[in-house]
Amino acid sequence: MLDFNDIKQSLLEASKSIKTSATAIDVEKLNTELEGLHARRSESDYWTNIELAQEDGKRISLLEKKIDTITNIECRAQNIAELISIAEEMEDETTIADINALITDLKKDASKLFLETLLSGKYDSLNAILSLHAGAGGTEAQDWVEMLYRMYSRYAEKAGYKITVLDSLPGDGAGIKSITFLCAGAKAYGFLKAEKGVHRLVRISPFDTNKRRHTSFASLEVMPEILDESEIKINPEELRIDTFRSSGAGGQHVNKTESAIRITHIPTGIVVQCQNERSQIQNRDVAMRLLIGKLIEKREREQQEINQSIKGNLKKIEWGSQIRSYVFCPYTLVKDHRTGYEETNVTAVMDGEISEFIYAYLSKL
Repeated sequence: MLDFNDIKQSLLEASKSIKTSATAIDVEKLNTELEGLHARRSESDYWTNIELAQEDGKRISLLEKKIDTITNIECRAQNIAELISIAEEMEDETTIADINALITDLKKDASKLFLETLLSGKYDSLNAILSLHAGAGGTEAQDWVEMLYRMYSRYAEKAGYKITVLDSLPGDGAGIKSITFLCAGAKAYGFLKAEKGVHRLVRISPFDTNKRRHTSFASLEVMPEILDESEIKINPEELRIDTFRSSGAGGQHVNKTESAIRITHIPTGIVVQCQNERSQIQNRDVAMRLLIGKLIEKREREQQEINQSIKGNLKKIEWGSQIRSYVFCPYTLVKDHRTGYEETNVTAVMDGEISEFIYAYLSKL
């Protein structure tokens, strides 16, 4: 008689994880909220408030997606249990490999669902705005910023997020000095907020004819994209707005007018700018969203420090401040502040392959 105990135990572990996630999400509560929103939509004067209707539409879409996700994964677990029961009764050995494959996929999706249930913060479901800045290391650091941008772009592509560059300053001959981009997708801020901090790279420099080892630093800021301007109040008198001509390749319009916008929030000293849009009005709107996002992130960080839950200070972009180190020479190890050292089978990483390798590492986190 075939022994299905190991398979049953594996399914039981996945089912427990699914049940924990379902309890945390509280599907019954979501259904109640969904019914209330649908009932409100049926009111005669409901559509007179377009902004409320749009917000309700987004909320309904999010609730339906959550409920469908839980329902589908629970149904899959039940179907696998029935398949195991049939295979055990018929002593069908040929289905064991298929059942194991189904359970592996189920465990993967259950782990992803469990992670999503942890992202229950106020802004975790929003899009993320990421800003990369070169630090100590000169051209090396600017090249490192470009590699990190490629890495996060690849990560976003795999996760189904859309990347939109909001502002970019090219490096002196190579790389990027700074770049700000929007990562749009479900729970983008929740998944990416832990990346905030200083990232360090150690490698043999492709810019050094003597092939010496160089250390480069880049900082990453992550903030939520706040579309609701009422979320935080900004006094127009506390803003200094400067206009300037956009840099870059240009065209028939871009470099001929002062369409780029730089906004300084005087009380906090926060400076944001945007020059990628074609008009000054569009650049101003994007810059204001950036400013609101930074002010929100600053407020959240200060509150977290008060509560002593985390220490979210942005440190200097130099030695001793990094949250993660990518060491390619002389070691073949990657050091992460959360997971520690992780060995790789890389014995020599060429310059053009580094960002691909780092992307592969990030995908495991």
